[in-house]
Amino acid sequence: MTTSQPGERGELFLDDLQVGQRFVSGTHAVDEAQILAFAREFDPQGFHLDDEVAKGTLFEGLAASGWHTAALTMKLNVRGGLPFKGGIVGAGAEIRWPKPTRPGDVLHVESEVLELIPSRTKPDRGIATVRSETRNQHGDVVQVLTAKLVLPRRPASG
Repeated sequence: MTTSQPGERGELFLDDLQVGQRFVSGTHAVDEAQILAFAREFDPQGFHLDDEVAKGTLFEGLAASGWHTAALTMKLNVRGGLPFKGGIVGAGAEIRWPKPTRPGDVLHVESEVLELIPSRTKPDRGIATVRSETRNQHGDVVQVLTAKLVLPRRPASG
């Protein structure tokens, strides 16, 4: 797997990418306090708020909200996982959570460029389809995000 090189952060245009190109983010350690704080604010369901309640559910223990995992994925990608010019601008996505994120997990994101489509009507941009797998310290996939991202094209020199 390749990672972004120094100086590339935030510098890659659509034209700089290749199908199959891979990126790896840094890491983020998740603890119970983070899970509880996010759940209280944004997803106040028992299996995200109370370990005892969660034991009686399909999660069989405290689990982070999928939206918390999605927010952490975004943070990791923005902080260097996807070094795209103009930031990470979504035009649509599909998301799934095959396993829960748990207290003590250390997450990182592995991303791959699946498709590159220059716009026919807006020649200054295009769409990159990127699949990002968020994995824990054991290599288990806790989230799969396939996103269509709007990226600028490299300006013509002249």
